[in-house]
Amino acid sequence: MEQENAEGRPAIAAAVVVHEGRVLMVRRRVREGRLSWQFPAGEVEPGEAPEGAAVRETLEETGLAVRALKPLGERVHPDTGRLMSYTACEVAGGHAYVADIDELAELAWVAHADISEYVPYRLFEPVQEHLDVVLEC
Repeated sequence: MEQENAEGRPAIAAAVVVHEGRVLMVRRRVREGRLSWQFPAGEVEPGEAPEGAAVRETLEETGLAVRALKPLGERVHPDTGRLMSYTACEVAGGHAYVADIDELAELAWVAHADISEYVPYRLFEPVQEHLDVVLEC
């Protein structure tokens, strides 16, 4: 994955963290277009792999240690224009809480049936397919 998109802005790595039948979602203090609730995510630093960035950002934002399982795909996000990568992750230790109070307002562990209440538009297809399988709907 390239580290930047066409405008020279760093790529964003998102962690799709599933634990005990729910997916971790965070609500940003500042919305990006329609985005309010989303997966833990942040900019990929120079020389950093997207999977590593997803793990790091999850720890920084939520205090939760996760392990990257597999990349789910990448795209240019239709709302933000940012190059995005998505990584499936599992919990490695700790408990999720709002660790980065400057960026996050709250977090939630969301059941498959409730995802549309948090994200009222269609998820990136590879992410949706992954959640459909691991959340056993």
